[in-house]
Amino acid sequence: MTISTNTPPPKIGVETFAQTVSNWQKTEGRHHLPWQNTQDPYRIWLSEIMLQQTQVGTVIDYYHRFLKRFPTLADLARASQADVLAYWAGLGYYARARNLHRCAQTVMEQWGGKFPETPEQIATLPGIGRSTAAAIAAFSFGGRAPILDGNVKRVFTRFFGVFGYPGKKAVETELWSIAQAILDQGPRDLDMISYTQGLMDLGATRCTRTKPDCTHCPLTTSCYANLNNAQKALPSARPRKLVPQRECHMLILLHNDNVLLEKRPQTGIWGGLWCLPQFNEFDALENACVNWGVKPSAQSKMATLQHTFTHFKLQITPWWLTVKRLPLAEPNNEHCWQPLNLLADTGLPAPVQKILHGVRQSVLSNNKD
Repeated sequence: MTISTNTPPPKIGVETFAQTVSNWQKTEGRHHLPWQNTQDPYRIWLSEIMLQQTQVGTVIDYYHRFLKRFPTLADLARASQADVLAYWAGLGYYARARNLHRCAQTVMEQWGGKFPETPEQIATLPGIGRSTAAAIAAFSFGGRAPILDGNVKRVFTRFFGVFGYPGKKAVETELWSIAQAILDQGPRDLDMISYTQGLMDLGATRCTRTKPDCTHCPLTTSCYANLNNAQKALPSARPRKLVPQRECHMLILLHNDNVLLEKRPQTGIWGGLWCLPQFNEFDALENACVNWGVKPSAQSKMATLQHTFTHFKLQITPWWLTVKRLPLAEPNNEHCWQPLNLLADTGLPAPVQKILHGVRQSVLSNNKD
């Protein structure tokens, strides 16, 4: 009879969880991202805000472009909101950009231009919640506080076997307790940078939403989901809700290669961005056109497109009218005639960018003819 000399892997508990993640990150985690290998709180803060609700691959180009235009926090604070939104256009969730701008101004005015260091202080700034504040503090100053973003919630629910939708208050509270307990019982000399980054890296590269790579995960031997084949069940899915649909009409009014744009209110979707004039009903669009001395026809109607938000879907029907005589001056500060060749530097919502890109290409083609 052969007696196995293989020693079972050590059990990973709350006490050893953080060190295991930290050790793994140093050898197997990501080290190439543009906001890594720096302790500049401005660059770290910017990356954390951009990465909210947005994938790394999408963020990288925006991050470089944004820093080229606003290389320092002071540069961002001095800029106009319109300029900031123009460099954010396409990333979505535009409240992030407005809060980013307000936050830069707050740091300049109330903190003398020096980013606060503790998670508690950072969390008082506009647009920064508890988890983001902890991440900024860890990466910039080595601060010791738990994070709990979407990736981390997935790692925790699977490893500790926490059932229930993580967006539910009671489940989120339980996950925060786990996150805090890991730090309370972890080593005093824990490297908070590698641990915090390690949690993010595990969620992004190993403990992914679909097809998790359990074979190469440092937590696999003690993970509840792996041991119980529950990877698909955890985290628990969001309760299904019928996604409502809304409709609107947008007016594309062209005059001499200029298009009429309308400033969105600061609150609500696309707050503070420039947009095509939008109407909930066709009658409202038609009345506005009459007041401006033009009239839409069946030939003015373009194909409807759909834009999906977090909580609803918007069906957009564009109407394209070209006028040879100026139908109106700029009636108020909420309207402007914008040259088509300057649209790339204008803060526009993604679906409006898409509509006007097609319009511009068509106009350029016609001009060549």
